Amino acid sequence: MSFNTGTIEDEYTHITEHWSPRVIADVNGQSLKLAKVKDQLIWHSHSEEDELFLIWKGELTIEYRDRPSVHLKSGDFHVVPKGVEHNPVALEECWIMLFEPSETKHTGDVVVEKTKSLDAQRSHLSA
Repeated sequence: MSFNTGTIEDEYTHITEHWSPRVIADVNGQSLKLAKVKDQLIWHSHSEEDELFLIWKGELTIEYRDRPSVHLKSGDFHVVPKGVEHNPVALEECWIMLFEPSETKHTGDVVVEKTKSLDAQRSHLSA
């Protein structure tokens, strides 16, 4: 059994690539992931999982096809409901925290160059 401890700021120093989530803890089947993002990811959805975005630093807009976009600033959070297509966009670098089931695929069933596998998101945990 391992115990995770540290600071959020320290964890962000290990993230060098935009749109590359880093799992920092797993709790009861849920993962806490950190990412630095800039520009846009890709339109996608998660058919079985809700996804909570918490903004640590910067601003992020979550675009929707079927409802108004949601603009978030530092300290704001927003839940994207399961099955809802969305596209996160950051005009400047933004630091985000994601809370989602551990099996949630980065870009749902859409696979693009920016997509990170679940193994890649937690590869540092086994080191």
